[in-house]
Amino acid sequence: MMSDPKGLRSVIFTTHGDSPLRGFYLEKIMFESYLLTGAVLVAAIGGIGDLRSARIPNWLTYSGLLTALILRSGLLGWQGFKSGVVAMLVSAALFYVLFVIGAMGGGDLKLMAAVSAWAGREHVISVLIAAALAGGLLAIVYMLFARGLHKTLWNVVDLVRFRLTSGLLPHPVLNVRQSGTLRVPFGVAIAMGTLFCAGNAIWWR
Repeated sequence: MMSDPKGLRSVIFTTHGDSPLRGFYLEKIMFESYLLTGAVLVAAIGGIGDLRSARIPNWLTYSGLLTALILRSGLLGWQGFKSGVVAMLVSAALFYVLFVIGAMGGGDLKLMAAVSAWAGREHVISVLIAAALAGGLLAIVYMLFARGLHKTLWNVVDLVRFRLTSGLLPHPVLNVRQSGTLRVPFGVAIAMGTLFCAGNAIWWR
């Protein structure tokens, strides 16, 4: 059976007898695992760049986004393309709020959109949640090491108070656009969240 000239598609279908729907489902899972691996690769490159130079290059985010949509179209057709676009728009809309209030930079936002296009709508929410949790954890660790417990708690109280009174306006001091502000490499958080979700979906289940 493994010498079937029709390739992997034939292997999947003949392995499961006369159940083409099941074969198609397994093939879709296989393609989604490839795309999730691509998401991890893009996120990892972005995270390393953010950690080393505090920058996430545009060539990575734009080419990563375009490649994800092209591969989704080629592997999964219109539904795959649509899944990537929906995931990209969802992540961009949700994380744009963090960008507006100065909690993340434009490179972080574009990296999240590119990674989401790879992950697709089936996985985008879990990737977003995992990245947000990883970002919060990194922020706490960075602040504790840089400023100590007392200053960290005071900053948290100050941020909460400012949000309650000023809504989505950027904090005048505690935002990534201020040169003296402690900056957390959110690209690393995106990489951590993406790796966790991809590992849970592909390698560890």
